[in-house]
Amino acid sequence: MPDRIAEHYERHAHAFDEARRRQFVERGWLDRFLLAVPKSGQILDLGCGAGEPIARYLIDKGRQLTGADVSERMIALARTRFPRHRWIRADMRALPLDERFHGVIAWDSLFHLRPEEQAEMMVKAAGWLAPGGALLFNTGSARDESIGCQFGEALYHASLAPAEYRALFAAHGLIEVAFVPDDHTAGGRAIWLARKQQ
Repeated sequence: MPDRIAEHYERHAHAFDEARRRQFVERGWLDRFLLAVPKSGQILDLGCGAGEPIARYLIDKGRQLTGADVSERMIALARTRFPRHRWIRADMRALPLDERFHGVIAWDSLFHLRPEEQAEMMVKAAGWLAPGGALLFNTGSARDESIGCQFGEALYHASLAPAEYRALFAAHGLIEVAFVPDDHTAGGRAIWLARKQQ
C-alpha cells in the first residue's frame, strides 16, 4: 500500500491542492519552526505537494525553498507558482541531495512511509540539517499502521512510537523541542519539533 501513494496523489493532485489551499492549521507550528531558520535560510520541504499553503508561507517569510514530492503534477504546480525556488520530483526515500539546510519539514508526508522507512528518513533528515537547524514533522501518537480514506480511496498511514523517535533523535544529534500527541488546533495531529545540536 505505501508504494501506491505516488499514484494516489498523481490521480488526485488538483483535488488535493484545492482542498489544501482552504486549510491552514499549521501556521503556529511554522512560526515556531522559523525561529531557528534565519532570513534567507534554506528549507527542505519533504512531500511539499503543490506548495500551498506551507511553501507559500515560508517563502513569504523570506526563506529559500527546496521542495520534493513524488507527484509530477504537484511539482509542476509548485514550479509554476514559485519559479525562483527549487522543486524536485522524487521519492523522499531516494532524494539525491548532498547539502545542509537550516530547516527540514515533513508535514503530512512522513506518515505515508512504513515505520522502518520513517526511521531511515529520520537519519537522513538529521544529516541534511545544519547545526542548530530545525526539524518539523507529524506522525501518529503511537506505533501503528492503518488504512484511512481520501477522495474515496484507501490511503496508508503509519507511525513509530514516541520512544522510538526519541531514540533516533538521541542517536543522530537531534534535540526535542516540542511534542504534542494530539494537537486539536492542528486537526488532532501528533506534531514534533526538534533541533540539530550545535
